[in-house]
Amino acid sequence: MTAAPTDRPMLGIALMLGFCVLIPFGDALAKLLGDWLSVVQLVFLRFAFQAAILIPLALITGRSLRMGRRIARMVFYRSMLQILGIAAMFMALQHLPLADAVAIAFVMPFIMLLLGHFVLNEEVGMRRMIACAVGFVGTLMVVQPAFDQVGWPALLPLAVAVIFALFMLVTRQIAGQSDPVAIQAAGAPMALVVLIPLFALPLPAMDWKPIATDTWPLVIAMGCVGTVGHLLMTWSLRYAPAATLAPMQYLEIPMATLVGYLIFGDIPGTLASIGILVTIGSGLYIVMRERAMMARRATPAPERPDTSPAG
Repeated sequence: MTAAPTDRPMLGIALMLGFCVLIPFGDALAKLLGDWLSVVQLVFLRFAFQAAILIPLALITGRSLRMGRRIARMVFYRSMLQILGIAAMFMALQHLPLADAVAIAFVMPFIMLLLGHFVLNEEVGMRRMIACAVGFVGTLMVVQPAFDQVGWPALLPLAVAVIFALFMLVTRQIAGQSDPVAIQAAGAPMALVVLIPLFALPLPAMDWKPIATDTWPLVIAMGCVGTVGHLLMTWSLRYAPAATLAPMQYLEIPMATLVGYLIFGDIPGTLASIGILVTIGSGLYIVMRERAMMARRATPAPERPDTSPAG
């Protein structure tokens, strides 16, 4: 008998590791390209490669891109949030070190926790709420020195966190009803249709700038790395539960620190480094509490002995 996808946790972990390694490189490429291309141009190229890779993949593997009206509407909302989130991250990377931007954006799990409590009425214990507050303090420790150096752009990763928290909420509404690859493949052309008219606006962030021949390899690498990275994350959830994979995602922060040092020579300051450690620790605590609660729910309650009179 073939094992169920969730019976292969090591494969899921390996795929999530691939995501954590690739995504910081994709962000670094976007940071490099930001010196020559506009933000909207970078976002457009990112979705163009997503469409070029995932639409053929979906068709070759027999995945249907047809969907009902409700699902199509939710995929559209998801694509719009993805546009805003990627654009905000690309803008942040033009002003902040890679590790700082990624660490600040990792306030997203705390925002997800609060949205789950107040929007979806999910149970959130006092310990996790305290860990959420501590994690946010850690994020502010990263924001404060960055804000002193660059001003308001230091707040852009916070916007990224809010946007992608909403993105995840929308995704959760349709994840069980549509194939993840098909969702991403269908969302790419929706995003491109929205982005194309923006190039007509007379704003520097929306210019279409000529792409030099020697820049194209970086553009292609950015599009492929971003698309494949998110595909690895999507596939990882097929082979291992989210509670198993969630701690792995925090490897993205030290990986971003390493990539930022190797490519840009950036090293987080003392306060930012402490803030990164506090954020990681608080996030991992929340993940562990979530896993403990899931295990408790999955354990059947012991049966009470029958004390009724015989007969």
